Amino acid sequence: MANGGIIGPVNDPARGYQDGTVTSITASTPAFNRSPTNTAGLANVLVVAGGGGGGHAGGGGAGGYRIISCHPIPASAVPVTIGAGGVGRVFPSTQPTSGSNSVFGTASSPITSTGGGRGGSAAVTEKATGGSGGGGQGTSYGPAPFNAGAAGNTPPVSPPQGFAGGSGCGPNGGAGGGATAVGTSGGGGSGGAGADASPIFGVAPQPFYPAMPAPFGPGSTFSGGGGGGGDTAGTGGSGGGGAGASGNNTGTSGETNRGGGGGGIRILCGTPGTTAGAGGSGIVIVQEKNGNYVASGVWSLQCQYNYKKQGTWTPSAPFDVDYLVVAGGGGGGSNNSAGGGGAGGYRTSFPGGTKLTLSGGTSFPVTVGAGGTGGGPAPNTQGTSGSDSIFSTITSTGGGGGGARTPTGAAKTGGSGGGANGENNGSLTGAAGNTPPVSPPQGNPGGNGVAPGPSYGAGGGGGAGGAGSNADPGSGGAGGSGSPNSISGSAVTYAGGGGGAAQQASGGSGGSGGGGAGGRDQPTPVNATPGTVNTGGGGGGAGGGPPGGPVDGGSGGSGVVIIRAPGNATFGVAPGTNTVSTLPAPAGGCKVATFTVSGTLTT
Repeated sequence: MANGGIIGPVNDPARGYQDGTVTSITASTPAFNRSPTNTAGLANVLVVAGGGGGGHAGGGGAGGYRIISCHPIPASAVPVTIGAGGVGRVFPSTQPTSGSNSVFGTASSPITSTGGGRGGSAAVTEKATGGSGGGGQGTSYGPAPFNAGAAGNTPPVSPPQGFAGGSGCGPNGGAGGGATAVGTSGGGGSGGAGADASPIFGVAPQPFYPAMPAPFGPGSTFSGGGGGGGDTAGTGGSGGGGAGASGNNTGTSGETNRGGGGGGIRILCGTPGTTAGAGGSGIVIVQEKNGNYVASGVWSLQCQYNYKKQGTWTPSAPFDVDYLVVAGGGGGGSNNSAGGGGAGGYRTSFPGGTKLTLSGGTSFPVTVGAGGTGGGPAPNTQGTSGSDSIFSTITSTGGGGGGARTPTGAAKTGGSGGGANGENNGSLTGAAGNTPPVSPPQGNPGGNGVAPGPSYGAGGGGGAGGAGSNADPGSGGAGGSGSPNSISGSAVTYAGGGGGAAQQASGGSGGSGGGGAGGRDQPTPVNATPGTVNTGGGGGGAGGGPPGGPVDGGSGGSGVVIIRAPGNATFGVAPGTNTVSTLPAPAGGCKVATFTVSGTLTT
């Protein structure tokens, strides 16, 4: 065929920049200078802040973790600040401090990662928010009071730079949050897991990765939370988190240039000078793009002329895709007869809906919403709502948190609404779903509670396929059913609501599609169950508190984003925990990109 002077078919070109210089910056400098070969002025930039110091007995939160792809790099010098790790608690006088921010200071668009929050210390220093939050402080022996961990991703950025710390109770502190996970509550729990940078910067060892002793995790991971101190020492999170301590032992410091949180010390240690771990310092890694533009394939002269005239070089033809976007589920409420969390919002074009049109040669950010934390262990607190999931023009709203038995503890609205509590000193009405409204609806309302004892049943959280069930005198309400979808090539059910709890009867079952079951207080205490990861399921409500059953609501399950395209489409995903697969017949070789964590889709 005629194609402007080239004989043969015109092949689809592939485009991209060759990787160039990689620079590791471990100490603050006023002048990072762009490589002479980086004529495009672009780079992938990792910014890790300093981790928080361990407390008495909360573990320190990890330093904020952010990777920005194709960040513009000016020809002028860029100032870089490397955040220091926070100081660990020294019994009985020195108080812990939070880590310091790290900044890659491009004037037009600086990248700031926030220092990790300090771990809490009993009756002295509150845990602190940060890139990842510090673990809650312990107090003394006994089942109460409870001290919730501090929030992460503060101030908020997308994708999140970290997660919340775990809760402390008695002599046991909560673990610090990490870059990819919440810190574990209570003694013996591990710090929140860090993030793996290898999908962008390569598998360790690399000359630009700092040394990583064996206990701290793979050499390409950063920003692990510090373990809580207690009767059983908590381990540090992968990515440089320091371990907590038991007895009168010293907590382990977070790893240098990894942003790990420091390990906490046991609340009842009695030896002056017992020291919690310090936070690890941060780091900045810059992977520049050199000027050699890769554009393989056969180009017609007419195409070259048109693209040159437009100032572009390798635009690819647009194509239509199906999508499934599920948000994070809401957490169940805490303490007696708490409501189940609502499922994360569920929006899809598959099968038979209106597809999205994507341009070739383009990068699209993808946000996968985290599940909301369950209420507690402070008495009578609502579950936290889940976070939104976003792709292109589609936003699915996080599920609403389950209600608690207090006048201010009403269930929360969301993609699907949270279930109401089951006692008459709080609202007995489930919360609305499909909030804000979209068409088709992204979810359903939560169920109502029933106040008359002795069961005091709470309502189930709403699901994508149905409303949460109302409680009855014999049990808590079941979570609303989820919706099945085979966009991935397999039939999977998503976005089930969390079951409502009961005091002296069975908790409600979780809705199909990852909903957690509700707990109960008596006669045999039963824990609330969390929603399933990457389904958007709501967490179960808690059944009772001291001196009876467990008080923490179940956390909501994280969301998921799945994109399905024709077989001739080109997909790339980052980071590497996300996947691209090709479906066998009869699906016709369709490409499926599955995002279980926030990242980027490249076409």
